[in-house]
Amino acid sequence: MNTLSIRLTTLLSIVLATALFRLVPHWPNFTPVAALALFGAATFEKKWLGLVAPFAAMLLSDVIIGFHSSMGAVYFSFGLTWLIGALALRRPNVVNVMAASVASSLLFFLITNFAVWFGSSGSAIQYYPQTGAGLMACYAAGLAFYNGQSFFLNGLMGDFFFSGLLFGSYYLLQQRFSVLRPA
Repeated sequence: MNTLSIRLTTLLSIVLATALFRLVPHWPNFTPVAALALFGAATFEKKWLGLVAPFAAMLLSDVIIGFHSSMGAVYFSFGLTWLIGALALRRPNVVNVMAASVASSLLFFLITNFAVWFGSSGSAIQYYPQTGAGLMACYAAGLAFYNGQSFFLNGLMGDFFFSGLLFGSYYLLQQRFSVLRPA
């Protein structure tokens, strides 16, 4: 097996393990998908594979979990997260991985809650009026605690945890196996 195949197999194994986490019980929004998008952008030599990885993981698990009306916003936010990773993580280190994690969490929160607000105008039950105050109410609801959990804080903590796990584990693997280091 050549060096590129070993590296790609290792990266794809990490992607698969990460994607499977969405299928086990977890706190709301505490998932590895944003971290996977950042990781893919930073580590895949073929950058397009780093973009396909989180989308494939989402699509495969969404077939099992189910789809909802805001799926486009979710996928769009992960595409932008990948772009953050491609631009900000050319040389990953702890500081810029954590900064990219914060940026992706904020982006996800803003985009998906905007989609909920915007999408509620066409539904039979309008949850939020299509005004600035309605948008702010939607964002406030996204920040609020629900059954003792904050969807935003769970997402942020999940992004920190999984980014640390993915980048840290891969760094340790690269120290042990030189074949995994970029050329």
